[in-house]
Amino acid sequence: MIKNFIVAMALVAVPCNTFADPRILPMRERAAVIDRWLTARVQTVLPKLMRRTGIDMWVIISREYNEDPVIRTFLPSKWQSARRRTILLIYDPGEREPLETLAVARYAVGEMFEQAWDKELHGEQWARLAALIVERDPQRIGLNFSDTFALADGITQTDYKLFHEALPERLHDRVVSAEKLAIGWLETRTADEMAVYQQIVRIAHEILAEGLSDQVIQPGITTTNDVSWWYRDRIRELKLTTWFHPSVSIQRAEQPAIDMKAAIASRHDDDVIMPGDLLHVDFGITYLRLNTDTQQHAYVLLPGETEAPEELRLALSRGNRLQDILTGQFITGRSGNEILGSALAVAKDEGITASIYTHPIGFHGHAAGPTIGLWDQQGGVSGRGDYPLYPDTAYSIELYAETEIDSWDKPVRIQLEEDAFFDGENIYYIDGRQRELLLIPRVVPVQ
Repeated sequence: MIKNFIVAMALVAVPCNTFADPRILPMRERAAVIDRWLTARVQTVLPKLMRRTGIDMWVIISREYNEDPVIRTFLPSKWQSARRRTILLIYDPGEREPLETLAVARYAVGEMFEQAWDKELHGEQWARLAALIVERDPQRIGLNFSDTFALADGITQTDYKLFHEALPERLHDRVVSAEKLAIGWLETRTADEMAVYQQIVRIAHEILAEGLSDQVIQPGITTTNDVSWWYRDRIRELKLTTWFHPSVSIQRAEQPAIDMKAAIASRHDDDVIMPGDLLHVDFGITYLRLNTDTQQHAYVLLPGETEAPEELRLALSRGNRLQDILTGQFITGRSGNEILGSALAVAKDEGITASIYTHPIGFHGHAAGPTIGLWDQQGGVSGRGDYPLYPDTAYSIELYAETEIDSWDKPVRIQLEEDAFFDGENIYYIDGRQRELLLIPRVVPVQ
């Protein structure tokens, strides 16, 4: 009981004026931004993707509370979910014409999807959908089903069956998987989004750094789970959400070395943070329908220390070098598996013990696009790893580099993750990356 009280005081009764609250929009302004982005995406991004994939009609079907992951990205800001059965019909009449965007639903879906079904006027919903399709006579009708990508596999068995029953038999062979269209829609970032994404990642960086400071951590008292839950509360205080529970873990000299599988299993253990510990945090936020994913390290100073040991600083630099090796392999058209294999080969030549498990970031945390390794699949990932790299896409550059620490008599694993954007030729970190270990407490220069 006393321990819990002390921990609570350590977490709550500390001044927070070192870290100013970031600028975060009120809900009404967020809604305006989301709707403006959606309109621009439908008008500019979607036509190019439909023509790239050769699909002239895309039908997206969802029922309330059982939403296709894709349809959520088409819903207006005021909609939290689909309503009843929501069917979106997107038709490309040709190069010189704008897309036709219809809602075959009880309600219009925002301003972009005009209501095209009135039950009292048109009768049954499926019959109306079939009539609209027949009128337009598309050559390839895309539905969201996929063996490879969960995010492109949103149509349920029931809706698939009912769709085929309603569609005239002569059009059945025109139905195709919209996998590449769905992934392209989800993964493509616009200039408007990227102008704001930097601030979103900056907010995440600021929260992360605040948690890894003596504003939150009292060595010898505060535990790793105290910090994890502090992050959850801090995110809510700022009127944000997160897409996963943050983790805080420790590497220290007296612990035995463990493999990655054991490290993942123990990342939510509750350990008291002590001087000399190397802390690792995995943290992300969701804001304006975009997500972040960051992993950084902090070192808890021993009495008399003013900086982290040189061995640990060199370990971090090797992690930075591995980041450079990986991002140097980003070339348009390469598959995730090709990027992975090339990067690991270079790392091996340079004597870096490496593991790469990078994923796209955007509308989802583990988002649509090429998978570039999994921690337990360093030989490549079948299917998702075969997908090519496209311009205007974002990635969480996630990996680790192991370095032997002589004074610890074991290796240290530097696990880094930073969000980056690929424009087709160059890749850059959206809000920079960690190059120096955060220190607890922060060292104040002597005047």
